[in-house]
Amino acid sequence: MSENLLENITKLLSVIINPQNGKTLKEEGRILEIKADQNELIFKYKRDGITPEQKKSIEASISNAVSQYYSHEKITVLTVSENSSDVFTGKTFSPAPVSAEKKVESAQIKTGHGPVGANKKRVQGAKKVIAVSSCKGGVGKSTVAVNLAFALKNLGKKVGLLDADIYGPSMPMLLNKRDAKPGATPDKKILPIDAYGIPFISFGLFINEKDPVIWRGPMLGGVLNQFLFDVAWEDLDYLIIDLPPGTGDMQLSMVQATDIDGAIVVSTPQDVAILDSKKGLNMFNQVKIPVLGMVENMSYFVPEDAPTKKYFIFGESGVRKAAGELNVELLSEIPLEMALREGSDKGLPYMNEKKYEGRPVWNAYMLLAKNIEKCFNGNESPEESKGFFKKLFS
Repeated sequence: MSENLLENITKLLSVIINPQNGKTLKEEGRILEIKADQNELIFKYKRDGITPEQKKSIEASISNAVSQYYSHEKITVLTVSENSSDVFTGKTFSPAPVSAEKKVESAQIKTGHGPVGANKKRVQGAKKVIAVSSCKGGVGKSTVAVNLAFALKNLGKKVGLLDADIYGPSMPMLLNKRDAKPGATPDKKILPIDAYGIPFISFGLFINEKDPVIWRGPMLGGVLNQFLFDVAWEDLDYLIIDLPPGTGDMQLSMVQATDIDGAIVVSTPQDVAILDSKKGLNMFNQVKIPVLGMVENMSYFVPEDAPTKKYFIFGESGVRKAAGELNVELLSEIPLEMALREGSDKGLPYMNEKKYEGRPVWNAYMLLAKNIEKCFNGNESPEESKGFFKKLFS
């Protein structure tokens, strides 16, 4: 191999992170040797103080970083340590064991850096990608994402769901698939789980739901990258991404690396929630992702015995006022109903239950879905749609 290629490989490997402390192996002086030729890459580093799980994470990061040059079989990682004789282990994390009755190969997930930078990639198999965001936790963002998906399905659209909240994945519970384990296609694509006719993927499908996720941010990039680009999404009109709350590294990396057609910002009417939501909206503006509008969740409470009454528990019209100040659309005001909470706890999405048709929550979600459809005018390409939003919200 040419010296230029070796130089490229060295640059790629110089940013590999030690998950123990967030520093690069190069910064810590751990890299001992890098050899690269046409057939093999050999990477040797000091392992002292690095646990077996952290070692696996480093190896996965190495594999991801040089994947355009080498397959897994052509990469050898050697370690030198005074306290461990362990030299080499596998490069992937596997989900919990799958029953022997299932013949589909189980999916595997990788830690490591996802793509960042200006070269955004489109998600294959999805015509439009929509991010559902909130800067404050507890505003019902995941419930909105799930029921929006079913509302769009009620309009005859084919919709997928991607749970990007790695630290608090809730979709397996919301969709009654807590024990499901994804399989893999022959070419190693992850097969999403079907829930009431909607395919979805979530980190919660790969871990025990009682176990905390105690990984550092850089370790999660590879997982989100796989959920976007290595899941077998097929013929979707919409892929709804349920982003984690906040505007941190994971959120920013994902929106910078992915060609997203529009974002929805969810908030309750409370002033503190609206204040945080404005930050999320500004993040999308700064990375030039069109904001489709805002959704006021928990807008008011509708009692079962008096469906015409409204109780404004968290304040009245706070998001409507904020949307006006920010010059964005208010897409819908979604009220609270006991049935909505009960359905979420049981894994029975409200908008998949036709018995609720015509009730306030149902009508609010259908309005949200119809407004999303209007945003894209039904027939526009993503590029045309983005031009439309740029004019609308500039």
